Amino acid sequence: SVYYYMMCITPKELQYQIGRFGYYCPVCLVLESHLVECSETPDLTHDAAEYRGYYYIMCGEKHLELFLETPEQFAAADSPHTLPPPHLLPKKLNGIQVKNKFPQQVELRGFCPVTYRDGKQRYEALARGNMEYAVEYRERIYVFETEQKRAKFLRTPEMYWDQRLPEKIPPLCEPVPLSSIPNLGYLEQGVAVSVIKAVTAVGCLKPKYPFLSVQTSSLLYVAYYLKAFNPKSTDYVRQKYKKKLALFEEDCALIPYLISTMRGDYKPLSAQPIDFEFKLNKFLALEDTQRKNV
Repeated sequence: SVYYYMMCITPKELQYQIGRFGYYCPVCLVLESHLVECSETPDLTHDAAEYRGYYYIMCGEKHLELFLETPEQFAAADSPHTLPPPHLLPKKLNGIQVKNKFPQQVELRGFCPVTYRDGKQRYEALARGNMEYAVEYRERIYVFETEQKRAKFLRTPEMYWDQRLPEKIPPLCEPVPLSSIPNLGYLEQGVAVSVIKAVTAVGCLKPKYPFLSVQTSSLLYVAYYLKAFNPKSTDYVRQKYKKKLALFEEDCALIPYLISTMRGDYKPLSAQPIDFEFKLNKFLALEDTQRKNV
């Protein structure tokens, strides 16, 4: 089993000797009346403390320091601050778990309770929640617009759970498959924004790659740009093509650099800038590379 080396206990021992706040931060609960669960990443080497034979987990180093200064303020047996009973503790759900609870329906007809409450319960503050950001609370299911708003609900569910929608609500928007609309509409809805950004970047840079035409240089730049900023790609792929895009821009900059440096009468290498020979050799090497590609 995995041990927490700094405190020399196993996860089973932690569970057996966990304090009355469980995996919730006692400092958040006592000082702010916030429920902040720390069970996802319990790290006893930094954010936990032992007090009178029990373990308490804090949400960060600052709250750990506060706990260590006055532990009796947070862990005293006669403290009025207690963790709510299990059925009053909010629980995260994902989209699959929400579907598995069918036929139970989400509350507020799927609108985000945090957006609505923080927007002073106005009609304009009604925003659809996402099934991937769901919470079960008081045997009810709520969905949220973003992960940040779900986290806000988890901290103070009592503030947001019991709300009523106005009589008039926005109509339910049925998604329209892109494949069902005409070609022009498909391009406008599917790729127009990305292509416009890529073409704008080309217009600003005006790339000319050594030994390639302006047209080919522009097309290559657009291809790299679209791959580097594709929101549906993985972070690894985006970073890979961002590096390629940066290298492409660096190679394109060789031409204006050499033009400005080699202008005028002949100068020996000793009189040239320190990076001149390196960039000239790199430029000439690109010609050999293009010949091999052809």
